[in-house]
Amino acid sequence: MKTNQWIMAAVLAGLASANVLAATPQDMAKQYNCLACHSVDKKVVGPAFKEIASKYKGQNAEAKLVEKVKKGGAGSFGPIPMSPNPNVPDADLKVMVKWVLSQ
Repeated sequence: MKTNQWIMAAVLAGLASANVLAATPQDMAKQYNCLACHSVDKKVVGPAFKEIASKYKGQNAEAKLVEKVKKGGAGSFGPIPMSPNPNVPDADLKVMVKWVLSQ
């Protein structure tokens, strides 16, 4: 009987993980507070995601932007610096950056 409980717990944990993995890039942007300073189509504090996509269109900028989000920076879109986000997992950052560049 206890074995069945362990199996059921493992299955439920797997389902919970699957739901986390199924998060959309937009959900991740909310989770990591990106939307406090950015939006898809209009400047908030930082540039709109569409503006970022436009600036880097045709460039292989994914790794550069992942690094920029991790470490923060200033000057690319004006004088207001973007604070570093070192606690965002690299896998999530890559998904979000690809999404931003696809705008």
